[in-house]
Amino acid sequence: MEQNKTQHILGLLRLVMGWIFLWAFFDKLFGLGFSTAAGKSWLVGVSPTAGFLQFGVHGPLAGFFHSLAGVQLVDWLFMLGLLFVGLTLMTGIFMKLGSFFGKIMLLLMYLAVGVSPTTNPFIDEHIVYILIIMILVLTDSGQYLGLGSWWARTSFVQKYPFFK
Repeated sequence: MEQNKTQHILGLLRLVMGWIFLWAFFDKLFGLGFSTAAGKSWLVGVSPTAGFLQFGVHGPLAGFFHSLAGVQLVDWLFMLGLLFVGLTLMTGIFMKLGSFFGKIMLLLMYLAVGVSPTTNPFIDEHIVYILIIMILVLTDSGQYLGLGSWWARTSFVQKYPFFK
């Protein structure tokens, strides 16, 4: 019974993490008025990364991240990354690959933001999210409340287990 509860919690945690990525994708794509103002969406030609990379970046790597602001390749990689990671976490399919890219994206965001000494000089939500994603992959959370158990039984994944 306890194992079943833990599996459900891991499945829910995976869904929540997936929704964080998918929501960011949809908000930037459509300008839903949350992080991305209505009328400033990617669909109307506004860069989904420029504002953050120009004004939200701090720390020793700020110059590097500022140079990426508004670069179309960066915009495409960022948006496709949000979509891919969100979908892999929501479905439980391609969890290893999705989590790999999710951890890279989160680490880059952590490095871009620089940690604020006013809140915590070392840890922020990006590091916590990285650890959560690691737990989700290590515990095969895609098997719970998702399509991961079906996906793991496919001949493709049986032949190439990395794509689990």
